[in-house]
Amino acid sequence: MKKLIVLFVMMCGIMPLLWASHGADQHLSPEEFRAKQRAFITEKAELTKEEAAKFFPVYFELQDRKKQLNDEVWQLIRKGKDENLTDAQYGEIMEGIYDARIASDRLDKTYFDKYKKILSCKKIYLVQKAEMRFHRELLKGMNKRQPNGAHKKPQGKK
Repeated sequence: MKKLIVLFVMMCGIMPLLWASHGADQHLSPEEFRAKQRAFITEKAELTKEEAAKFFPVYFELQDRKKQLNDEVWQLIRKGKDENLTDAQYGEIMEGIYDARIASDRLDKTYFDKYKKILSCKKIYLVQKAEMRFHRELLKGMNKRQPNGAHKKPQGKK
């Protein structure tokens, strides 16, 4: 009888986890993420197959370089968790963070010049707009999966 009760208690503990994960999107691999991003941007920016074939290798090259900079920033932030750091060390961390942000902005400008050799400025604008929309849609999907409803849209006045 005790075994049956223990089994019942364990099942009651596992069921909410199973219900919470039911219907939730599974984790995407980097390749799957990029494929979805590429398809979304191609559609929304109305890129031809030829434009997309030339554009996305350059686009993803930029994304990889920006990810490296972002990883450096996160390393600096983790370094700053040490409460025994001096004010000068925190200053060095902040300098590094701002330098990485500036480098990221410079990369954007450099790649804009590269993009202009592939796409019209209007299409580059549409790509930027689609990229922001893609990330917004991604965040909306994550917010919908919040179990406590913390990110509900505010109700209008009645």
